[in-house]
Amino acid sequence: MSISERYRDLVADVQAMLGALQSDESLPQEREVRTVSQAAEGLGELKERVGEIPRIRLEAELTPVLLKAHTQLDRGRLLLEELGAEDRAAALWELEQKIYRLLNDL
Repeated sequence: MSISERYRDLVADVQAMLGALQSDESLPQEREVRTVSQAAEGLGELKERVGEIPRIRLEAELTPVLLKAHTQLDRGRLLLEELGAEDRAAALWELEQKIYRLLNDL
């Protein structure tokens, strides 16, 4: 699977997680959802044009976006852990690992 395809899959996964968090009525819908929303927005900005970025520029253009999203997801994960939503926090951890693996392959 190409970097572009993996990036698009990651964006879809983060957006799906955001939708799940927004629909979860047991969460207060505050900072934890906002941080995941920010990560989804940041990643989504490059979703359509990631395939047009030349291979030689992928690392330079994707790395800052991925690092920022990773930080935001990590913040959201910690907030979810504080609320006792361990299953949601674990799902965010998996997304963080996916970002980490993508960064390693860049």
